[in-house]
Amino acid sequence: MSVPAVAGWQYPGEYVGDGWYSDDGSRFVISVRGGAAFGMGDIQNEVGAVVNEYFISPDLNTVVTRMYYDQCENCVGYQYAGYGDLSKVSPNKNFEGFSFAAGASIGWTVSNRPQWRLEAGWDHISESEYNASPMFNGELELQGGNVTGVVVEVQSASVQSKISTDVISAMVFYDFFDGLYKPTREFIPYVGFGVGYADTKTVLNMSDPYGDLSEQPDLWPYGEFSDNSNLIRFYKSEYSTSNVAGLVALGFSYGLSETMFMDFGVRGMYIPRVKWELSNEDGSKHREWFSAENLFYINAMLGLRFEF
Repeated sequence: MSVPAVAGWQYPGEYVGDGWYSDDGSRFVISVRGGAAFGMGDIQNEVGAVVNEYFISPDLNTVVTRMYYDQCENCVGYQYAGYGDLSKVSPNKNFEGFSFAAGASIGWTVSNRPQWRLEAGWDHISESEYNASPMFNGELELQGGNVTGVVVEVQSASVQSKISTDVISAMVFYDFFDGLYKPTREFIPYVGFGVGYADTKTVLNMSDPYGDLSEQPDLWPYGEFSDNSNLIRFYKSEYSTSNVAGLVALGFSYGLSETMFMDFGVRGMYIPRVKWELSNEDGSKHREWFSAENLFYINAMLGLRFEF
């Protein structure tokens, strides 16, 4: 009987002499995946000093802003009620959003410890939205007025915004199986952890339906006034935030063959802080407006992993 000759480099493992080869279980790994992501984060007011002045009616029942007061013909007898800083008003809601997710990785299994996988990966979380109208909503106690103890209900700004994230990561995985070879036609659970570089892009469209922002000269460079309105129209703003991200993973694989595995996993990604900023028309000047702290993504993805 004759068989074709096979070169030594075509065998997996290491040549040890006398025609014998020892396989240490190390493999080159490549994987692709796709699925859905859910993100959440605590929205923080980052507007800085945005101070408005208020006036109060003689019966102490009506409070108006300076812009309204200056144009009011029936505001006789109104007193100066004081000033309030928008930076002390809470955001109306936190960030929560669904989006699509995809990723790819390359790596290897450790020699003589094939349960351990080391992978360098990329994950993309597509655009999700954060919309709020009003953006800021809450009570504000005025200071410095002729009438003490005046508290106003403040509503300010309306935002439509988007957020998307790319993460480059280094991950360590542990596959729960015995021996040097992953079994086929069996479910193999795994866990993983790692760190990464996260680049998050935010897009901000903001308007001033309540009129309080249009009174602020330091905000005028970030928009323009329309011909028929005293309200500023803010420019569309884009900003990128870089962070060190923490990652954890949990899932299982299923061996379709000795080299191909179906993979279903859930990844958690923690990003400390992401910012939304106003920008001027040419993008040369920025002003922070709000941020999402403790941003956390949960990605559920199905993929294929190849080990050669």
